[in-house]
Amino acid sequence: MTERSLQVTHRKGRTFAAYLHLSHPTGEKSARTVASPDGLLIVDYAASGRPLGVEITAPQAVPLERLNQLLAELGEPPLAEQDYRPVRAA
Repeated sequence: MTERSLQVTHRKGRTFAAYLHLSHPTGEKSARTVASPDGLLIVDYAASGRPLGVEITAPQAVPLERLNQLLAELGEPPLAEQDYRPVRAA
């Protein structure tokens, strides 16, 4: 089982992108992606329709409230403020 975790990528000391891995069976692969209209959030789905993760393409432009709204729509628990801090660190 892959547990929920947040991966943050930095370039030149600044947050460049982030990916929120959602809990799912290990080895499950993305079969399709769905982007928000502005392209700031991209959800990866397994062939079963289960959400696998959320790519945050411009983390500085995505407030935690917006990410948590998407997570609620996906039936996922909200991300805590302290867990989103690494995105805001640089």
